[in-house]
Amino acid sequence: MRWHHQLRWKLFISHLVIVVIADIVLLATATFLASIGLVNSAPLTLGSAAAETGNLNPGAIIQAPPLQQFQAVVQQALLVSGFAALAAAVVVSLFVSRRIVEPLLTLTGVSKRLAQGFYRERTIIASDDEIAQLSQSVNQLADALDQTEQRRLALLADVTHELRTPLATIGGYMEGLLDGVVKPSPETFSLILHESNRLQRLIEDLELLSRVEAGQLPVVARSTDVRRLLNAMRVQFDPLFASNQVSLHIDIPARLPLVWADPDRVDQVLINLLSNAYRYTSAGDEVILRASSTNDMVMIAVSDSGVGIDAEHLPHVFERFYRVDKSRARQSGGSGIGLAIVRHLVYAQGGDISVFSAGKDQGTTFTFTLPLAPLGPGAIQIPAEDPVPVET
Repeated sequence: MRWHHQLRWKLFISHLVIVVIADIVLLATATFLASIGLVNSAPLTLGSAAAETGNLNPGAIIQAPPLQQFQAVVQQALLVSGFAALAAAVVVSLFVSRRIVEPLLTLTGVSKRLAQGFYRERTIIASDDEIAQLSQSVNQLADALDQTEQRRLALLADVTHELRTPLATIGGYMEGLLDGVVKPSPETFSLILHESNRLQRLIEDLELLSRVEAGQLPVVARSTDVRRLLNAMRVQFDPLFASNQVSLHIDIPARLPLVWADPDRVDQVLINLLSNAYRYTSAGDEVILRASSTNDMVMIAVSDSGVGIDAEHLPHVFERFYRVDKSRARQSGGSGIGLAIVRHLVYAQGGDISVFSAGKDQGTTFTFTLPLAPLGPGAIQIPAEDPVPVET
């Protein structure tokens, strides 16, 4: 912003203009009245002064002394010019204050409307100073509030829908069992148990997400061996992947720096990402768990060769209840908030997370980072440049 567009300089210049106008009016008025008063001065009749001198001629008329004429003219000029200058200053001040106060009143009205929940309110101020910047900030705040409100409404709708589906299934089968329409069988009880477990998982995920977003989930960071965590994931998920004929590969350097993270929360992140990869891969596909390091971070990636994600969906995959394929996600038992939990868990540990996919049926890669563990006195960090990978 240029200096003459800044509000403080506008105020300074306006005060300067008021002073200059007042001086000009004062000078012009004084000059005009002085020229009239000194040139066309009225004669004065002697009073007591003539009596003292003995000249009692009533027709004796003389001009008043020059000093007395000057004082009378100056007093008159100051009086008239002072009122004129004051009037000019008032007019200019009202104009300047109006240009400042009106936008502020507009902003006040909009802020009150926002406080009442009318998040579609916006301000339009045609200027380029700090008030215009404040107006833009208020509009940005209104946009954020509006988006938050829309997400809240969408969340309520999604939660209602997610809860209604298993409850309707359980209620329908129970009514059928009571009425004798549905006969008791292991398949029926298994279905009811499945829907009950689905409902339980959704409630637990919602509780976990609310705690993570509120910053109430404890994260105890300490020096953590990533290799050990990844190998534990391989042991845990190998049977599951093998049952669906999906290959699970681990590709990590032989030596990897320690990270500063909570191993329990890292396990949660890996379990969510690997479960998500398994859910969207078919028999014959593969999932690769990779790790590498940079100067201050360790990067962990979970890649699959499954259904992939179109570019239009990539910016939204970490949003609550967002599904690329809603029908398939519900059939596979996904709650739609696992990736939202993953993002918050990674952020809580000082890392970052991203997703990449070349498109439909091109697979997906989730990559998250964790900060390196600080070096203690005399400690030597394990180098990560060893090119020999571990593949299983």
